[in-house]
Amino acid sequence: MKFGLFYEHQIPRPWHDGAEHKLFQDALAQVELADTLGFDYIWEVEHHFLEEYSHSSAPEVFLAACSQRTTQIRLGHGIVLMPPAYNHPARVAERIATLDLVSNGRVEWGTGESASRMELDGFNVDPKCKREMWAECTRETAKMMCQSPYAGYAGQYFSMPTRNVIPKPLQTPHPPPWVACSSRDSLRYAARYGLGALTFAFVDANEAKFWVEEYYEIFEKECEPLTQRVNPNIAMVSGFSCHDDEETAIARGLDGLRFFRFGLAHYYHNGSQIPGETDVWQLYKQTPQDPAESRAGIGTPDQIRAHLEIMEDAGVDQVVFIQQAGANRHEDICESLELFAERVLPDFKARDAVHVEKKNERLAEATERAEGRKPALTSLSEIPTVDSYPVLRQKLEQKTEETNNEMSDDGKNFLLSIEGGKRISND
Repeated sequence: MKFGLFYEHQIPRPWHDGAEHKLFQDALAQVELADTLGFDYIWEVEHHFLEEYSHSSAPEVFLAACSQRTTQIRLGHGIVLMPPAYNHPARVAERIATLDLVSNGRVEWGTGESASRMELDGFNVDPKCKREMWAECTRETAKMMCQSPYAGYAGQYFSMPTRNVIPKPLQTPHPPPWVACSSRDSLRYAARYGLGALTFAFVDANEAKFWVEEYYEIFEKECEPLTQRVNPNIAMVSGFSCHDDEETAIARGLDGLRFFRFGLAHYYHNGSQIPGETDVWQLYKQTPQDPAESRAGIGTPDQIRAHLEIMEDAGVDQVVFIQQAGANRHEDICESLELFAERVLPDFKARDAVHVEKKNERLAEATERAEGRKPALTSLSEIPTVDSYPVLRQKLEQKTEETNNEMSDDGKNFLLSIEGGKRISND
């Protein structure tokens, strides 16, 4: 089983001068430390307008910075918002490929939609169609990363003409694809589409095996890939705070995990927000907490090991720790990472290679079948020529003469409006 770190970039109010600067610099230092300690992944979200809960609105920038301070750790978009009002598919393909090149092929391409009104309304995304937007744009973005040129597309939610989308990623045909999953239903379509499942629901360790079994059963029997690469993997999130003294681990980590859950519910389920004014941290502090809630991942090295061994036995491929949450201190986070790497990580590292080998053997036939069902790449009998505006003007003028000036008024106005690639006034 592998291990990752999850970043929302949470920063509760009140905000002092330099707070966001410190937040990002601390996170970079944590990622650099995690790389040296042997962690396998970092996952960086994309969210917009979710004050205090997530200040990670430009994950491609943060991950690019991480790529230059690390050498081994995988750099996961967890996730890219795929509806085109957030990110045009061509821009996603360009950014993913560029990050893959500058990181020497370490990118993981997580995808998703978002479900918060703050984000959907902010970008004018119709919530009734967001799943279809995600599927359409994810499928076409994958084609852009491996087709030269991309044949173009006329779809329901976005269209573009034939273009060669460059650069191309180092990993071929493109980085491993994932999708955010918050329920068993979304886990099922991840399996059917051949995508890694980034399971952001807090699944009880003893329930994890049922999620894993269903995911892999569907992958083996029903997979119809959405992208040009299948990635049968399941990752699950967990709280995290590691200390030799259990009470210290709880004091350092539980409040942050609780705020993570509270902020999620606030923006997605039961909250109301006045942009720039609502103090989510104070709302959280005023809310009674359940003393019996799960503290999985928070405790001594032995307690955390026992929790993770249940996940490992269930067949979970990766556990992603939520350590940068709420008001958790940078120094405490680093100390937890170091202690975990010293006392817990080595045993799992030693067993992971065997797990991966057995899984690959078990899934070999299913993976081969799925690869044969990938979406077809459109073949172009002739690649269209794209003239610069001056050349287009010359051709249109020539055509005008040949047709005895029978061009429409709109066509004539267009000829007048372009000169040297610039649009000019007709006044």
